[in-house]
Formats: sequence, structure tokens, C-alpha cells
Amino acid sequence: MIFRRYDYAAFCCFVCYAMCVLVIPVALDNMAGDLAFPLEEGGMGRGGFLQLGRSTLMVVSLLASGVLSGMWGKRATIAMAIGCMGAGIVMAGVAPVYGVVLLAVCVAGLGEGVIEGLVTPFVQDLHPAESGRYLNFAHSFWPVGVIAAAIGTGAMLYWGVSWRWILGGVGLLAVAPAMLLIWPDRQHCYHEINERFHWREIWAKTKVILTRRRFWVFFAAMFFAGGGEFGITFWAASFVKVEHFGSAGAGGLAIALFALGMAISRMASGWWVHQSGLKRLVILTGLASTLLGLLFPWVTSLTGLYVLLFLAGMGCAPSWPSIQSYAVERLGVGLDSTMLLILLACAGIPGGGVFAWLLGAVGDWIGLRASLYIVPVCFLLMTLLMAWDAKRQGPNGK
Repeated sequence: MIFRRYDYAAFCCFVCYAMCVLVIPVALDNMAGDLAFPLEEGGMGRGGFLQLGRSTLMVVSLLASGVLSGMWGKRATIAMAIGCMGAGIVMAGVAPVYGVVLLAVCVAGLGEGVIEGLVTPFVQDLHPAESGRYLNFAHSFWPVGVIAAAIGTGAMLYWGVSWRWILGGVGLLAVAPAMLLIWPDRQHCYHEINERFHWREIWAKTKVILTRRRFWVFFAAMFFAGGGEFGITFWAASFVKVEHFGSAGAGGLAIALFALGMAISRMASGWWVHQSGLKRLVILTGLASTLLGLLFPWVTSLTGLYVLLFLAGMGCAPSWPSIQSYAVERLGVGLDSTMLLILLACAGIPGGGVFAWLLGAVGDWIGLRASLYIVPVCFLLMTLLMAWDAKRQGPNGK
């Protein structure tokens, strides 16, 4: 595996993207107390709605990202999206009421949707051969950002730093990857002029993808993969505080251990699992994630929860990037890989938002511990869809 300037820019994008996404879940309990929607008093649904609203705007910008990249190129579009994401998080840090926080995370979501939609095909363009390895390795920097956000935010909250200062600092970090992308790499040129298209051409390519029946199998699998992964990510810290009476630092450590398992698993998948092994990887790790998810409501000790979160992170980590790369291969030649990856992300992002909200809403009704049974259901449905597709025959995804 050979990495160059824009590979490192992509790695930084994933780190900052993850930090901007995770800083709010880690600080959610503190934010809820200051903004009058305490989680222990029926505020979990409103907390989850923050992610639902954010993911809705992410889908809007995801759908537009193909057109935007066709006009300006992936590199410039991603750089502008990173600026939008950072501005939204800074705005959330100064928000006086819940409604302004919701608006701010929606602004951040507009940038995050473009990042989610274009960084993956950007890496695919850089490494068209063995893309699954490079995508898994690049996506391993998402949990690196999660670890940084979880440990850093949890520690600072424990030391008494205001969540407003933390959000502001995380938002400003987005400047770094934007500069890496804007500053041209003279030694290894990225020929983005060749990727620019009129929106009518992009729409024509999109319609071809939407007519493939097998595409919708992968679309549904991505929806449930996003729901399972982000359901844990969003609520892990609050689960520690509400059900285990842990501190902000303990909640941050919970997310960090989950992310550490993800980072190790994705890096290992990138190094050792070749393109031909992606199908088996997704199915086996999906089964493991289902079994591990069933244990969450039964864990009574904080130490046991930490171990389980680490193992669950290892189990669910390969699903998202591997399904995307496998779908590009499975659906055959003649399809636009950029639009295919964007459309698949349009399933994973709302899956995360819907199930983050659903876990909170059901948690208000029967308790967060019982609502966690939703997570293994997500992983089981994802695994069944992938196993069903593996049994189907027919070329080019027809």
C-alpha cells in the first residue's frame, strides 16, 4: 500500500469528520442540562432528534454532492464542505437554546453529507485497483477521530471545561484538512478535470443505478449497517451516565474503546483482506456483531461494558466500507462508481439518524437499556441481506 499527499488529506478528513460528529454525543448530557432537556427526565428523544435532523440534511447534501463534484471537482468540493461542517459545530458551541443547536448541527450536516459522499470515491479514484483495502484503511481514521473526540471531550468535561469551548475548538480543527486539499500536490497531480460532468449526465447515470434490483439490496444493507454502528456510537456515553451512573470521562472512555476496536479492525481488514474476501468478511463480522449486541442490555458492570464495546467495535467496523466496495464490484461494469458510492451513503447516513432517534424515543418509553435490543436487530438484518445476495446468481447485478 502506497500513500501520498491526498491520501493523508483523506485521512485527516475522516478524523475531523468523526470529531465533529462525536463531540455532541459525548457532551450531550452536559448540553441537555444547560439547555433544559435533561436526558433523565424525558429528554432522550430530543437528544436523538438532533442526529435525525442532522442526518436529514446530510442526505440532502449527499444527493447534491455528485452534481457539485461534477461542477467543481471532488477536491475543491470536499474542502468547502469541511469549512461548512466546522462552521456548524462552532455555531452549536455558542447556541443559547436547543433550537439553535438543532439548526447548527443541520448546517454541519450539510458539510458532512458532502464529505461522506465524496471522500470515499476520492480514495477510490486514487487507488482503483484493490480499492477495498484502501477504503478500509482510510475509513479506519474515522474511529481514530472518534477516539480523539471521546477521550478529549470526556477528559475536558471531567476537568470542568465548558462544552461550548470544546465544540468551538473541534470546529476550528476542520481548517487543517481543508488546507491539505486546497494546496495542490505538484508531484502527484489528481486529474479532477476528467471527472467534471453536466448535471443531466450525472442524473442519467443515477437512473441506471436505481434500475438495478441488486442495488436496493445493498442500499438496505447500508441502512441497517449505519443504524447498528451509529446507534452504539451515539448512545454509548449517555448509556454509561444514565444506566451505570458514570462520569463524563467514563462515557468518553466507552466511546473511545468502541472506536479503538473499529480502528484496529478496519486497519487489519485493509492490510490483510483482499477484494475477494469482502463478502465473507461482512457476513462473519455481521453475525459476530449481532451476538455481541444481544449482550448489551445484560451487562451490569462498567468493566464488562468496556470490554463488550471494544469487541463490538471490532465486529461492526468493516461493514460500511466493505459493503460499498463490494457493491461496486458486484454490480458490474457500466455504472458510475462515484454515484453508486454516494447513493449507498444515502442509505447509511439516514440509517444512523433514524436508529439514533429510535433508541432515544424507545428509551424514554421503556429505558435505554432495553432499547439497545434494536442494535442487534440492525446487524442481523444487514447480515441476512448480504447472505441472501451472496446466494443470488446473474451477471452485472441484474
